[in-house]
Amino acid sequence: MRFGLDLPPQFRVYAAFFLYSFCMGNLFPRLPAIQEAMGVAEGALGLALIGSAVGTLISLTFAGPLVDRIGHRRTLLTAIPLLSVTYAIAVTAQGPVAFFLLLVPVGLIIGALEIIINLEADRTEHALGRRIMNRAHAFWSFGFFSAGLFGAVVAQLGVSPQLHLFSVVPLVTIGSFVILGKFQPAEHRTGGSVDPGPRFARPSGPIMVLVAVTLSAMILEGAGGDWSAIYMRDVFAVEPFLAGLAVALGAGAQAVTRFFADSFVERFSPVLVARTLLSVLGLGALVVFFSQMPWLSLLGFALMGVGTSAIFPLAMSAAAQRTDRPAAVNVAALAQISFVAFLVGPPLLGFIAEHFGIRWAFGVGIPLVALSLVTAGALGSRPIKDAVPA
Repeated sequence: MRFGLDLPPQFRVYAAFFLYSFCMGNLFPRLPAIQEAMGVAEGALGLALIGSAVGTLISLTFAGPLVDRIGHRRTLLTAIPLLSVTYAIAVTAQGPVAFFLLLVPVGLIIGALEIIINLEADRTEHALGRRIMNRAHAFWSFGFFSAGLFGAVVAQLGVSPQLHLFSVVPLVTIGSFVILGKFQPAEHRTGGSVDPGPRFARPSGPIMVLVAVTLSAMILEGAGGDWSAIYMRDVFAVEPFLAGLAVALGAGAQAVTRFFADSFVERFSPVLVARTLLSVLGLGALVVFFSQMPWLSLLGFALMGVGTSAIFPLAMSAAAQRTDRPAAVNVAALAQISFVAFLVGPPLLGFIAEHFGIRWAFGVGIPLVALSLVTAGALGSRPIKDAVPA
């Protein structure tokens, strides 16, 4: 007999997204304390954070067959608690090299979870006959928001990052088995190809234009997670709660926007929605770059969260609708290039922050927003009634 709550299948998908991102999100409010304990500058910390990106890219490339062999249910119930354990172990590192190495297994688990939860969301919405993908990603943002808020409170109480991250392990483990204990994998989509796709999908010219559309959102979303707490500490010397709140506000604003995004995408053209969001993103980055007051910077991070919310799903939909190559190849090409930018770009901003100041970790995103605005016409001018989400 399986232990757990009886929930509709889409609720279990939402819960998986939430728990997965809650594991991830507890690290980022603690980065100021971790940096201080290591006694390193932003460049070294940024290089260390690439450890999880390396693991994730390896896992996304090679873990698919292993996940299929083990099974989605067994992998999910093991990987989410294990992710919280590996994060807790990683923050025991005494230096950036050890931190990098301990984050590699974190990334390996993240890649496996990315494969499972996105496939389950896609198959579940196909079985239900209605879209749930954007809403599922909204719950990812809600999980990150909750973790940011929890981390901010714990940091303010003076709890060490190590004790904090280890305390997350029982919370996530119990939550996983209570909420996901009766999880049943969704049936495969009917009529789809079962042939494995290429390890790397070569991007065409039009796909590279779509990469340009997503670039600013991917870089600035990652920058908000990696550097917003350190920005608040370095620029305004705020207490730990406000530093962590910067992480939470960006994710919370993103979550709310994603939750309601589908109705706007269905009503208005993708170009109009994207350019509106990109304008909000650019405004948020400008506010963060020039702000002289903590509350104004917090507003800027919230605006950035709104602006990054739906750009990537819109670009994925545009890639899927292209007819020059099979949809799966175009989607894979866009996802691979954009995900590399999301994983590797923000940590590398540490070098910019170290040499030019932490404000420039966000300032470099402003010309990228301009590039995205110029190329946003590639998304198409008709409203999307049945967009392919990311």
